Amino acid sequence: MKRERGHKARMYPTPGQANALEAQAHAARTMWNLLHDWWTQVSENRRIDLKDAEQAIKQARADIDWLAELPAQAAQAVLKTYVQAWRNCWGGRAGKPTFKSRLRSRMAVDVPQGRDLAIRRLNRRWGTVRVPNIGMVRFRWTRGLPVGKHADAHNKVTGARLVREANGWHIVFRVRTDVKEPAPHTGPGVGIDRGVAKPLALSDGTVREHGPWFTVGEEEYLRRLERKSARQRRHRTLGHPTSNRLRRTYDQIAGLRARAKRRALDWQHKTTTALAETFGVIGVEDLTITSMTASARGTVDAPGRNVRQKTGLNRSIAGEAWGRTVTLLEYKLADRGGHLVRVPAPGTSRRCSACGVTTSGNRDSQDRFACKAPGCGHTDNADTNAACNVAHAAKQQAPQDIAGARTWSPRRQAGYEASTASGPH
Repeated sequence: MKRERGHKARMYPTPGQANALEAQAHAARTMWNLLHDWWTQVSENRRIDLKDAEQAIKQARADIDWLAELPAQAAQAVLKTYVQAWRNCWGGRAGKPTFKSRLRSRMAVDVPQGRDLAIRRLNRRWGTVRVPNIGMVRFRWTRGLPVGKHADAHNKVTGARLVREANGWHIVFRVRTDVKEPAPHTGPGVGIDRGVAKPLALSDGTVREHGPWFTVGEEEYLRRLERKSARQRRHRTLGHPTSNRLRRTYDQIAGLRARAKRRALDWQHKTTTALAETFGVIGVEDLTITSMTASARGTVDAPGRNVRQKTGLNRSIAGEAWGRTVTLLEYKLADRGGHLVRVPAPGTSRRCSACGVTTSGNRDSQDRFACKAPGCGHTDNADTNAACNVAHAAKQQAPQDIAGARTWSPRRQAGYEASTASGPH
């Protein structure tokens, strides 16, 4: 089967090349906005024809001279991405495409054809890649990049995407590899409960934790920068461009937050890889994270309660990146012959994993679970109890040939299965 993965590397363009990359990225963003404006106006009266869309792009490049800084193939990639965004919307996988703001959108440029890149390795640490209309740009070499004798029809670079992040430009190579169908993973099954106090609690009684993403010194430095930006904003005149000093402060704040994000992503990759190699089936709750992190502010007529507490909880949930954890687990399990099972979320935190009964008051504290059902009295960590419920639901929901011949937290599941019919869930 064909497998497509991304190899990300840090680029080191010269100042002139960096300016040219930013010009291309702004042209790509503008092309998206012009295409969105044209698409929404034309679609009100008739069905869109892709040939008409391509002609509109060519006309825009002819009428607006600085749009020509974007290579023609990159402009076609903008159209392809925009059409795919609408297909995702029609399929219920995403919302409608919107305009891209200059300040909030991610600066990126596509290089659709791998043959245009002319990747060459200079030494153990450095390589060069050719960017259309810019030239050869240095980048840090990434292990496993198929170039030269390591590249063939079954393992090659099919394209790339240039992305601007807080610490500079990066290139993400799209690598297509022909791999054999993985053998079924024979590892045990497990349920995972995602939380804030305990990032990942497993039904076997273990947890996966991490330390703070910022050091003490970095937290203090971030607070000083945020206070500094607040002072600089007070002296900014409305309607005037942002000063270079305020922009520099914003860049420093973004750099610190990007460093914390890289640490979090590194922990997630290492943790999910270890889980995918150990377990053959992993059950997770099918959470609607956007609804969970909705603001509690309410309206003027009906203001919300505990707004500050809810804001802090939303920030903590966003910092754990629950959705990204599931995405990493899903493709890593598939590569190793494992399976990810999403189970309904209601009731997993309030149901007893020993007797299967849901009673009021069984969560006597935030981190402790104590079953109030007659004759049970089971106590456990609340996150571990929820993970056991997720494991049981995953076992029931997964196909029998996948879940039948596995161990699923035997110290709890045996009692649970014997008593689930004795009370309501």
